[in-house]
Amino acid sequence: MNYSFVIRKAALEDAEAIQSITKEAFEKYMQDTGLTGTMEALEESLEDIKRDIETKEVFIAFIDNIPVGTIRVQILPDNTAYISRFGVRLQYHNVGIGKAMMNLVDKLLTAKRIKRVSLHTASKYAELMRFYYGRGFYVDSTSKERGYIRALLVKDYE
Repeated sequence: MNYSFVIRKAALEDAEAIQSITKEAFEKYMQDTGLTGTMEALEESLEDIKRDIETKEVFIAFIDNIPVGTIRVQILPDNTAYISRFGVRLQYHNVGIGKAMMNLVDKLLTAKRIKRVSLHTASKYAELMRFYYGRGFYVDSTSKERGYIRALLVKDYE
């Protein structure tokens, strides 16, 4: 049997799949970190996602034409970038999809001569922290403005 794995730039018609992947990934994020209430990632509309597709670098990953992962990258005016809404469907965890998407982002940002990329994650989420450390990120700072210890992770390309 042949299998295919593809990561491509998202198109407007991918918005529903992106919303579904994001919802699944961030519900697990909240559960695994013990957060209650809701998060922006769970509240965004299809219009919000379409706006991001038009204004940011948004990628979607497929295995055998099934949407399984997504990541968004915003290129900022100061020649840095910010990663958000990074998630993989639960049944596809630990098979290399997240790593492949991060490698693609590294290539994109290196090609665009971006000097630094950052993202936020819950510092208590050991599995994610290990994943990001393994990709070359480090903790720049932490804050509690959202009611939990949130780490600002940074990766330098210089």
